[in-house]
Amino acid sequence: MKKRKIPMRKDVLTNEMQPKKSLVRIVRSSEGEISLDPTGKKPGRGAYVSLDPAAVQQAKAKKTLDKVFGQPIPPAFYDDLFAYVDHQKARQELFGAQE
Repeated sequence: MKKRKIPMRKDVLTNEMQPKKSLVRIVRSSEGEISLDPTGKKPGRGAYVSLDPAAVQQAKAKKTLDKVFGQPIPPAFYDDLFAYVDHQKARQELFGAQE
């Protein structure tokens, strides 16, 4: 059986290449709205973030996503992102990585 290629994406917070399934996508729509994209299929400019709550906290302090998307991002979004990443990391540890 032929080995399948694993799609890799760059984490904007740590600048490391990781498998796409282990990252969460954040998307900016054409209207400038920033949102989480758990499916990875929303239209717009996307950026990938690893499931590391500490990196999200550091990104909030340094306003990393503001620089990535070129617009101010409300602190509430960082809080939502932290909650989502923390939850997904806990799920991964409990159930293992989903293939």
